[in-house]
Amino acid sequence: MSFVTKTRIDVNALLADVADSSLGGTVVFLGSVRQGEEDGPVVQIEYTAYEAMVEAEFGRIVSEATLRWPGSRVTARHRLGSVPVGEPSIAVVASAPHRAEAFEACRHVIEEAKKRLPVWKKEIFEDGAHAWREH
Repeated sequence: MSFVTKTRIDVNALLADVADSSLGGTVVFLGSVRQGEEDGPVVQIEYTAYEAMVEAEFGRIVSEATLRWPGSRVTARHRLGSVPVGEPSIAVVASAPHRAEAFEACRHVIEEAKKRLPVWKKEIFEDGAHAWREH
């Protein structure tokens, strides 16, 4: 399984990856490109990464979650390339026997991904200007 994609994130495929009739709680987190007041006139973000390291580190993060919350199933994807405003750039899906564990596992994965993945983003503005942002 790959943790990176250069196409739109398929949430239904991620849900299918963690589906199990013995798991009662499933949580989906989508981090989407936004155009908030503090962000300026962003039209897209270009994501680049050290892909081999992203694959390895995401694998470790997901493994940590499944060990910490036994019985859980977790998957994730990070999109690379140009992602327009409104589309997800990252998704985490976690299923667990109960909702609390699903929420906790999902939050663990997204928080650790933000800290540990070698992914860089360049915001592209309406006028064509750009700015590199910290992850």
